[in-house]
Amino acid sequence: MVDVGAHSQAKDELAQEFVQFAVESGVLRFGEFKTKAGRMSPYFFNAGLFDDGAKMGRLAQFYAQAIVASGMEFDMVFGPAYKGIPLAATVAVELARLGKNVPFAYNRKEAKDHGEGGTLVGAPLAGRVLIIDDVMSAGTAARESIALIRAAGATAHAVVIALDRQEMATENGHDVAHSAVQYVRHQLGLQVCAIAKLADLLLYLSSRGGAEMQAHHERVLAYRQRYGVDERT
Repeated sequence: MVDVGAHSQAKDELAQEFVQFAVESGVLRFGEFKTKAGRMSPYFFNAGLFDDGAKMGRLAQFYAQAIVASGMEFDMVFGPAYKGIPLAATVAVELARLGKNVPFAYNRKEAKDHGEGGTLVGAPLAGRVLIIDDVMSAGTAARESIALIRAAGATAHAVVIALDRQEMATENGHDVAHSAVQYVRHQLGLQVCAIAKLADLLLYLSSRGGAEMQAHHERVLAYRQRYGVDERT
């Protein structure tokens, strides 16, 4: 029998370790940042700043641990250009180290007209494909990846991301009641696994002492109260 409580605790601990790692690496920053939706966010997650071997190696460990813990079944991994490319490669390496050796592939933004040609690189897309990305803002990248995967005759099965912002998506410039993650789950029919969520960031900030962390917590909480989604939907 699976110990649900122990599983949930391990997931929460992994999320807290990841948030701390992201903050200490300078990838998760606090201040004022304009999002794609035009909102002023009190925090910013930039996975492009996982920019050396040690950080990428640790990041891949977090992804692989979250994937294994989720219990998701898949046959290969796919990284959408551009940030998904190193993620797919390093996570495939880490999954192999954990005993799950799977093929990986990624795409180019522009088709190559010489050599092997085309937009896809790596193993042929086949079976159930796990898409690996950093964050999900509007679900656009997921839709593009799904189209590529289906065109190749494979099945887009699930998505794994580093951080779920748990906030309203925008459509035609207007806020909607669901998040990008909820859209991908309910409208596109894919499983979604996130290493950490905005709720985990708030818990991290609330558990740290000092006026600065408290101020960050208050601003992030106010942002969530304004733009957050109902996770029960």
